[in-house]
Amino acid sequence: MSRQHIRLTTINFPMVLRVVGWLLMIEGAFLVLPLMACAAYGETDMEAFAISAVATALTGLLMTFGIRPSRTDMGKREGFLLTALVWVFFSAFGMLPFMLCSHPLELSDAFFEAMSGFTTTGASALTSVEMFSHGILLWRCLMQWIGGMGIILFTLAVIPMLNHSGGMQMFNAEVTGITHDKLRPRISQTAKGLWFLYFLLTAILTLLLWIGPMDFFDSLCHAFSSISTGGYSTRDDSIGAWNSAYVKLVITIFMFLGGVNFGLMYKAMHGNLRCFWRNDVFKAYIRIILVFYIFFVIAIVGRGQVTDLSSFTLDPLFQIISTITSTGLTVNNFESWGTFVLALLFLLMFFGSCAGSTSGGAKIDRILFLLKNSGNEVYRCIHPNTMMSVRINDKVIAPDVVSKVIAFLCIYVMIIAAGGILLTAFNIPLVDAFFSSFSCVSNTGLGTGVTGYGESYAIIPSSGKWVLSLLMLTGRLEIFTVLLLFTPGFWRK
Repeated sequence: MSRQHIRLTTINFPMVLRVVGWLLMIEGAFLVLPLMACAAYGETDMEAFAISAVATALTGLLMTFGIRPSRTDMGKREGFLLTALVWVFFSAFGMLPFMLCSHPLELSDAFFEAMSGFTTTGASALTSVEMFSHGILLWRCLMQWIGGMGIILFTLAVIPMLNHSGGMQMFNAEVTGITHDKLRPRISQTAKGLWFLYFLLTAILTLLLWIGPMDFFDSLCHAFSSISTGGYSTRDDSIGAWNSAYVKLVITIFMFLGGVNFGLMYKAMHGNLRCFWRNDVFKAYIRIILVFYIFFVIAIVGRGQVTDLSSFTLDPLFQIISTITSTGLTVNNFESWGTFVLALLFLLMFFGSCAGSTSGGAKIDRILFLLKNSGNEVYRCIHPNTMMSVRINDKVIAPDVVSKVIAFLCIYVMIIAAGGILLTAFNIPLVDAFFSSFSCVSNTGLGTGVTGYGESYAIIPSSGKWVLSLLMLTGRLEIFTVLLLFTPGFWRK
């Protein structure tokens, strides 16, 4: 067998592990930030973060310089494998501070918290966050910020050599959406451009929150969790702790931006403002929010829940945008709005917002594909000889892309159902099992308190948390990247 044939048929494991080592060194550097927060506030968790940072960086160093791959090329299979492995490794080392801090968590709780953070799900196994140090609180929100735009995308920005070593494969495996357009000629330039925009929005949001009632630390943490549409907070009452319409309005605006395709915002930043109004998905995003807002107001008025101006203006808009962007933040009294509103929230959780954003869910892009293709099929029942195609943004979509979208939506629902059924085996009530599965696959993170089972995911058994962690990863990497690893053909030469 020739060397060239071997290259084309075997997975380059050494190179995959070496890149994982590079990323672990980056994670070790990020762990220094909460260490500095502990030092600034004089907290004992400094030791926990020091050990975690050293262990993470040292492991990355050994993997990077201890592994010598005979070749540096990476193809599609390496891209998929690396993308999935990176999220698992980051969560495995990201959980160390939770296990070593002054209020240590068990292994299953710590991994669940880390995976929920990096996947921006926002589901928490903590019964109270205010008992933890500033370092832990910052690390929770920082994990969401890192995972929001994407770990791999950050790596492509800081390690340009991957531009020639499977960079596009990794980009496609991690970035949400159906198709991915490079904004710049090189994938590393695209990654840098997107991360610059992400950083800029985070800085603006931090400043705006700091102007309000929040101090700098809370402003920074909520900026991390809002623009990443993650939803972690530094208070048990979340943003309700400030009881501020200003805070709620600012976060609503930036959650909305977090749900917009960052590629569109990048183009707008460079002067192409018309791209928004020429984009069918963005227009659908606006329409869905407006239609659901009308339904929410009708429900609130019908149940006599109008107490002030904010209760039928800002509150429903905040809840809609928080849910459709999978941020998972809630207003204090939304449970009293009735079961009709709860049903609408389920729809928003399923829809998600735009592909190419930091949000979860199935994505509006795919819903549009499904609706347009279904309309064509209904029309063909009456006119069977008619040739019709799915058009998005005035472009004809290839039939194989449409088929992939329909397959994705079918598998998406089946995974939610399978996760729910599996959770019932751990004595979790039926409704709560399916809701927890749905919330984690969609990366929304709404707590089981929505269905009355409990206030947080702490009540889920340890085995159930491992199942939910896998569901969160599967949802964040949009199913196929994870499912491919469980197919024999992926590993076959």
